[in-house]
Amino acid sequence: MDRDRAAARRALAGLLAGLALAGCGIKLEPAPGDPNRPGALASGGPTSVQSSRPQSATGASGQGSVAATSSATNADRAQRSPLDAEPSLADAGASVVQERPPVRRITQWNADRSASGSARIAAAERARLGTVQELFGQAGLGFPPAALLFRAFKQDMRLEVWAQSKPTDPWVHVTTYEICYGSGGLGPKRKQGDRQVPEGFYTINYFNPATPYHLGMQVSYPNSSDRILGDPHDPGSEIMIHGDCVSVGCLAMSDERSEELWLMATTVVQKVGGKVHVHIFPARDMAALLASGQYPAMREFWENLKEGLDYFNAKRALPRIAVDSHGRYLFK
Repeated sequence: MDRDRAAARRALAGLLAGLALAGCGIKLEPAPGDPNRPGALASGGPTSVQSSRPQSATGASGQGSVAATSSATNADRAQRSPLDAEPSLADAGASVVQERPPVRRITQWNADRSASGSARIAAAERARLGTVQELFGQAGLGFPPAALLFRAFKQDMRLEVWAQSKPTDPWVHVTTYEICYGSGGLGPKRKQGDRQVPEGFYTINYFNPATPYHLGMQVSYPNSSDRILGDPHDPGSEIMIHGDCVSVGCLAMSDERSEELWLMATTVVQKVGGKVHVHIFPARDMAALLASGQYPAMREFWENLKEGLDYFNAKRALPRIAVDSHGRYLFK
């Protein structure tokens, strides 16, 4: 069994090595679509690739309600999440800290990859809209909100959903998702083919319902900072938040959870005319990460990211973000 798994991993790694040059997606056409491709969040050390999802408590139908947040074993999570060099709160065994709101775990349910994009969207609306409305209702919000914020924490393998009912309202934490997989290590994306998940401040700028990895939402990488600090010729592109449990530079959320996120994001952008902000950090506890001294080359950049993280945590408001000539974020 171990030999078969290792052989499968080597074969997949070979496939992904070729795909890595194209980022997480294969460029398609205009506004409602853009693709994505495979990879796996790591924490320094060799990149690893994972193609299979851990078992889910949700069952084969994928019709999980808010209460049906399936949980993976620590062994499975360690295998698919090499980014977690140090245990996250959710993996701390006896010292587990209960996250609030409860984490929505990845599931094993697989969408029909032969379906068209429009069929996938229709199926997602039928299966997930009630769940999404329930999540917002439990947070004391109506759906759809005026704007959304996805906050991803690579070391913790978490993606938080925050919403704002009106432009002047404080942001409210709606729910948190477990990230199934990503690629690379802690630190920003700087060039095409480096397999890194970006770190910084972005928006969702493109939707593609017919990717090989189910529903895909493109992150606006590279931004102004990335263009200054990254490879001037080819910093990379086509970074997605999508389904499945494989990725090269993207955040893979599992099919069922990607449908929930898709409904949230497309409704806000296409029906409300709002924005979906995406903030990606190396870890939730930036102070501890910086104090560890393990990544001296990242210190200045991470201290800058921490300014933006601290601003939101303190004010429950998004700062106005600019970028100076050195690629440094400025928060007002």
